[in-house]
This record gives sequence, C-alpha cells and structure tokens, in this order.
Amino acid sequence: MLSWWPTGLLRQNRGRVPKEIEMSLRHRVFLHFIWGAVAIAWSAAAECQALKTLQHVTQSPTAPNPTFGAPAPIPEPGEIFRDCPDCSEMVVVPAGEFKMGSGETAYEKPEHRVVIANPFAIGRREITFEEWDLCVAAGGCKYRPDDHGWGRGSRPVVDVSWDDAKAFVNWLSQKTQKGYRLPSEAEWEYAARAGTNSQFWWGRPPVNGNANCEDCSSTPPRRTLPTGSFRPNGFGLFDVAGNVAEWVEDCWNDSYRGAPTDGSAWTTGQCRQRGLRGGSFASKANVIRSAARFRYDQDVRYYANGFRVARDLK
Repeated sequence: MLSWWPTGLLRQNRGRVPKEIEMSLRHRVFLHFIWGAVAIAWSAAAECQALKTLQHVTQSPTAPNPTFGAPAPIPEPGEIFRDCPDCSEMVVVPAGEFKMGSGETAYEKPEHRVVIANPFAIGRREITFEEWDLCVAAGGCKYRPDDHGWGRGSRPVVDVSWDDAKAFVNWLSQKTQKGYRLPSEAEWEYAARAGTNSQFWWGRPPVNGNANCEDCSSTPPRRTLPTGSFRPNGFGLFDVAGNVAEWVEDCWNDSYRGAPTDGSAWTTGQCRQRGLRGGSFASKANVIRSAARFRYDQDVRYYANGFRVARDLK
C-alpha cells in the first residue's frame, strides 16, 4: 500500500542498517507525509475562505469601499468645482443675508431684507456656446442658436429663451445626477453683490474696465466677449454685470411687494414673463447695476439674453 515511499536507500543498505533504525526511518517518512498533507489541506482551506470573504465584501451592498464607496464631501463656501470634466465651473456661495433692491426704480422697490439660510453653488461664468453645443449634440437641447458671427466656444450662448434655459438645466441634471436649476432672483442678486451694497459690485462708476456694456468704454464692442474677460467679483463670479442678460427662475412681478424673503424663487405673478438680471453688452451702465431688473416673455429668444446655472449642495 505504501510501496511508493522513497525507501530505495533502505533497500540498498539492507543488512547493514539495524532493523530498529530502518523501522524508525519508515516511521519518520510516514509522519513527514501526514504533516505535509495536513499543511496542504490547511493552506487550501484558508485560501478558499479568503476568497469567499473577498467575494462577500465586494458583492455586499453595505460593504464599505474606502476608494469609491464614500459619499463625496460637500464643497465649502468659496470652493470651485465641476461635476464632470466638461460641466460648468461652479463656485460655492456662503449663507448670509442682504438688502435686496434699491430706491432707483419702481421695479426695484421696496428694498427688503433677504436671508440665504444655506450655501448654494452658482456658475462662475455664463453658459457658453461650447457647453450649449454639447447639450445639442446629446439631444438634450433641440435648438442651435446663431452666434451672429461673433464666435462660439467660450462666448456666452445668446438667443435662448427661458424655456431653452430650462431644457439645458434639465439635461445637465440628468447627465450629472445633480439638481441643476436656474438661480432665483434673490440668489442671483446676492451672488452678484458679493457682500456689497453699492450700485455695482466694484463700487460706484466709472464702469470702464469692469464690464461689457454700451457705455462702459469709449469704443464698446457691441457684441459679447468671451466669458471671464473682466475680473471677477468678490465671490469669484465673472460677468454679473453686462455681457449677456441672465434668466432667473422667478415669475415677473412689477415690484417686490409680497416677495419671498428666504431666497426662494417667486413662483406667482406674471408667469408668462420671467426675470432677467445683470444687463448685457447692449445695455446702458445704469441697467447693469446689481439691483437692476427687467423681464421678457419666457418663450421668446433675444440676441442679448443668456443665463448661468445654480444648484443646491445637499
């Protein structure tokens, strides 16, 4: 039964090795075989158990994954981020309060205190043709606006209605699985002011060298400029004065009487018309003030109207 044992040496030395030593050697060989078999079996069992444990961890929906499983941290105020490589660059605006409106026109009255209870993210720049064209290519936006010969790329998209802007934010939300939207009018003014209470975020006139508008320089370009052509405001936002007028979420109301004071969008009023903020390259300087506001039909496109996006951080 054990004839395959390595006993050739014993046979060669039979007669010269005492029988007791021969039996002892056989006994040692037998024990060596048994312990070897036990070691192999134990090693195989341990490896099998390790594989089962690994399989359980990787397949378990509740198993922690230190690299990919942890939720992404919520960005801090002042932080700049993107939700995808070709997504809009966002900046986190801190919570706070401010005095919204002014006494300069009836539309901007009455001045009122607004509290922004939670930080939120808003686009550092107006949405560009490059970003819009990605939406068109993906089928999320059905309309491809003309650039009027000014160029596409990093210039702000123009000739888009409020309805068009809503289609874009819906597409961006689906693409990133984040809740993109248009900013409320209060959020827009709060972000544009960046802690200031002056006419413009940089203070009072002159406006030359700070914005793109009809009388912002002696030789106005009378067209859009690439986003970020001027220095940003205190929150890091570009072009909140001039370049293109920006759609906000709110329905239009002729004054601030009864307006929300918590930073939310005003969803009652003349809802076939929506608010626009910031003025454009075609506006006079008094229309690009932080408090200036005007309106347009939500389904009408205009060559000086564009938008920027916002989203909650939760």
